[in-house]
Amino acid sequence: MPCEQRIPMLSFLDEKTLTKVAEVFGNEEAIRIIDVLKGVKEITDDQIANKTEIRLNIVRKILYRFYDRSLVALRRSRDQNTGWFIFHWRLQPDQLEGFILNQKRHVLEKLQTRLGYEKDHDFYYCSTPGCKKIPFEDAMELVFRCPTCNKLLMHYENGKIIKVLAEKVEQLRKELSE
Repeated sequence: MPCEQRIPMLSFLDEKTLTKVAEVFGNEEAIRIIDVLKGVKEITDDQIANKTEIRLNIVRKILYRFYDRSLVALRRSRDQNTGWFIFHWRLQPDQLEGFILNQKRHVLEKLQTRLGYEKDHDFYYCSTPGCKKIPFEDAMELVFRCPTCNKLLMHYENGKIIKVLAEKVEQLRKELSE
């Protein structure tokens, strides 16, 4: 029985989403691996390496990153001639939605933390590009002088940042409640 079996392509939306998820994992190689996995039911890492011309150790490294997030599954068999294990990989497109929801929850949590921080603090800034805004408590200890450029720190209005963060938090909450 051949390891590589063709399966029907995913819907366009799923393919697009899957490609975006592969981009999150960082590089063109991850996208090429996903492209190979999309068209087959099951394939070995060696076959993926041959098809993509990506080194086998890099293919395995990327596959294990997908595996850690349950986006791919693996089956292990033993080569009867060499006794070595052969790893057969397949996509788990049904896990994609769960992965995306978890990522959204994680982003929501970070945005809520940042929103709370922005709301709870008064900031001071020297208006020099590259310098950081400083919370009131730290600015007081610095006698309202920028620790980077030594310019005078002035009150920084962060209302626009709070508004944008609040909108993003609300948008994600709505998406997660649907």
